[in-house]
Amino acid sequence: MSNAQNFVQYKWWIHISIYSIFVLSGQAIGTLLGKLYFNKGGNNIWLASLLQNIGFPILIPFLLLSSTNNNNNNFDNRVVRVSFHAPELNRRNTRPAFLVLVPLYVSLGLFLGGNCMLYSIGQFYLPATTYTLLCTSQLGFNAFFSFFLNKQKINYFILNSLVLLTISSSLLLFQKNEYDDTNNTNKITKRKYIIGFVCTLAASAGYGLMLSLTRLAFEKIFKTESLRLVVEIAMYESLVASIGNAVAVFASGGWRDLEQEMNEFELGKKSYVLNLVGTAICWQVFTVGSNGLIFMVSSLFCNVISIVGVPMAPVLCVVFLHEKVSGVKVVSVVLAMWGFLSYMYQHYQAEKRNGSMYEVSRFQTGSHEGPEASPGSVT
Repeated sequence: MSNAQNFVQYKWWIHISIYSIFVLSGQAIGTLLGKLYFNKGGNNIWLASLLQNIGFPILIPFLLLSSTNNNNNNFDNRVVRVSFHAPELNRRNTRPAFLVLVPLYVSLGLFLGGNCMLYSIGQFYLPATTYTLLCTSQLGFNAFFSFFLNKQKINYFILNSLVLLTISSSLLLFQKNEYDDTNNTNKITKRKYIIGFVCTLAASAGYGLMLSLTRLAFEKIFKTESLRLVVEIAMYESLVASIGNAVAVFASGGWRDLEQEMNEFELGKKSYVLNLVGTAICWQVFTVGSNGLIFMVSSLFCNVISIVGVPMAPVLCVVFLHEKVSGVKVVSVVLAMWGFLSYMYQHYQAEKRNGSMYEVSRFQTGSHEGPEASPGSVT
């Protein structure tokens, strides 16, 4: 490789590392703060949904900062196009038409808002450890949708990963002792547990679909790459989702109880406000990291990085929320991590056949006008 190519690859890995840290930290801390809100007296599901998106204004400085790097991005794209055979992705630098972007952002934003509501119901009714482990099923759903929408190849290792993750999630349905968790102020009943289980599973399926749709938008509509685009998508999606969730908060009448909820919050008013602000910031950091990984590598890789954080949230919940860890949960964690390692092994195999992951991802985000992608490679 030339010095210019080495520089671009080095820069690419730095971006991947930063986005991965955003995903892992935002997911783990956001989940912990969300459960803390419910455990200490909060009960407004629509507010919890709103918090997952309303932090988008913190992205405005990044949007302004990223606009100063357009020249560098154009240089990087020229190197990528020549060296890594991704002509289609960087061929067009003009923005899509306004009439195309508005329906795209509105549909993705409303979908995101509804999905956040399902996640909030699951978090309200389920212990955080169970909730987090159930969310690992999103990798399986994402692989399913990626197969049809993003031409994702499904080989033995990916299939093995999906089976293990499915078993891992299914085991959690048989935890009878979860219904009487004394640490949960909502007094989990079997009915509530099943509702939380189904809503979390549905939200995981929706999230997997949304990742695949976002990847499809990068490939078919935007056909370009930049940090600014990642931030823009995160902002506009979150804006539409926030409007939808805010309307739901007022339509449901939940806003009338917010002052009482704050006064009765077990940790005090200041902690209540800090919890809401911290939750909003964490999930926005997670959103930026997710979109960054989607356009830098693939939606499936983004989900895999998210799965890496599976042990983090349960450990934090055990330490800070004093939740119980049953043998079933331990087995579920082991199976989930086994599934993750199986998926990462196929990444390793793809790198051995095709070169670095950087080269593989650069090639596969294009129009595949070069040699046919190998069966073990990612989107």
